[in-house]
Amino acid sequence: MIGSFLRSAGTAVVSHCRRSSLLPPPPALLAAATRSYAKAKTPKTTLNRGKVKIMGPRKSGGVDIPGESSSPEDANTSFELPTDPLPFTYDPALDVGPGGRPLFSVTQSLAPLTRKQSNTYVDFSLEEWNAILPEGIPAGMKKEFGETRRCAVMVRQSFLDLRDNFRRISNPPLRPSNKNLNVKKQIVLDGPVSCGKSITLALLVHWARSEGWLVLYVPKGKEWTHGGFYYRNPNNDFWDTPVQAAKILQDFLKFNEARLQQLPCQIFDPIPLGEGAGVGMMKGVDSMEMPEGSTLYDLIQTGIAYTHASVGVLVRLRKELSLVKDVPVLFAVDQARRALQLDKAVTVRSTRPIHAKELSTVNAFRSMLHDDMMVGAFSHSTAVGKLRQELPNVPIDARVMLPRYNLDEAATVCHYYLRYVQMRREVFLEGCKLTCYIYHGNSREMENFIALLSLHIISKI
Repeated sequence: MIGSFLRSAGTAVVSHCRRSSLLPPPPALLAAATRSYAKAKTPKTTLNRGKVKIMGPRKSGGVDIPGESSSPEDANTSFELPTDPLPFTYDPALDVGPGGRPLFSVTQSLAPLTRKQSNTYVDFSLEEWNAILPEGIPAGMKKEFGETRRCAVMVRQSFLDLRDNFRRISNPPLRPSNKNLNVKKQIVLDGPVSCGKSITLALLVHWARSEGWLVLYVPKGKEWTHGGFYYRNPNNDFWDTPVQAAKILQDFLKFNEARLQQLPCQIFDPIPLGEGAGVGMMKGVDSMEMPEGSTLYDLIQTGIAYTHASVGVLVRLRKELSLVKDVPVLFAVDQARRALQLDKAVTVRSTRPIHAKELSTVNAFRSMLHDDMMVGAFSHSTAVGKLRQELPNVPIDARVMLPRYNLDEAATVCHYYLRYVQMRREVFLEGCKLTCYIYHGNSREMENFIALLSLHIISKI
């Protein structure tokens, strides 16, 4: 009963923003539709002395024609995204994957997908991706959306295994009787560069939120330790970062506001205050209390409104979420390894490196030695040194290695990129198989090569 209620609640949150799934209904029920393209309008958020300023989107210059490329100057600032999935009309010939199997899975959510749907693509409208991941879409996913001009993501078996792991935890009756099955509450996603860790984590968050879970999603863990102000807290010798704390609280409210208004606070100890962003300590006050009857929404709003309380509220929120029993809670942190050490001034004449664990916000979320569901993804694009096998404050068996593309997944990617290319499929697919071997299954390198090859073939037709 509780599971069905949570799923219906999660579906209601995102159903109003879904326009259509990737493929329309069967041809008998399909009417020709026209899709339009528009530049992605994402408001920019800037932080200045602890104050968050929202800058409006840039004015778009009209509707672009599909197939035309943008200028090189705009490549780093804007990109084309489809406002609705393609194709214009249903064409069964385009829905053919390797071995004649369907290339796409028509679904309203990621919950009903099984092993039979692995290595297929699912597509939701851009509005739904932005609504269910308001904290931000991973950079690799954005890049693929812009290159393929559709919001489709391949469902890999590694994601299905990760989803089923957490589903068994939240719903014990789903656990099989096999005692050898290893169900993990804390998982660290590791693997080579561009093996799909960030996209896998984003799909997990998409599934959990559609099921009604309460998810604290951090798409850019690097922002927790970069920029802003650093103040030594005299009460605990940690470094407070009020700018980052306020940003984390704001992001957590973007999708979970309605649910947080229904969850009461369970801890009423005074919240310690620290230095505000650029304004120093509050005179004559060193703590604040939340009135009885307050909700988690009220707690977060307090941290956003008062910069002196931002760090204390975030640390308290971490403790409060561990006490929530009415709804499954998941902590999902991407780029968990991108910033291990920082160089910040301690005095005017000297500097020393500040380890991430010395920050109050990081210290509150860093440990995985607890009973909460938590998953983190390492980033190796800016890795600092070799990662040790046994990680501090992390269970020994928490690491899960994500592989690069295998031949079946590479074949699916090739079919997907070949949807709009008219040529001899056998020759192209044989070349894609060779590409998988050459690039050792690296998803980013393969997609870049196949995209360039497709453009070259189109220019020769």
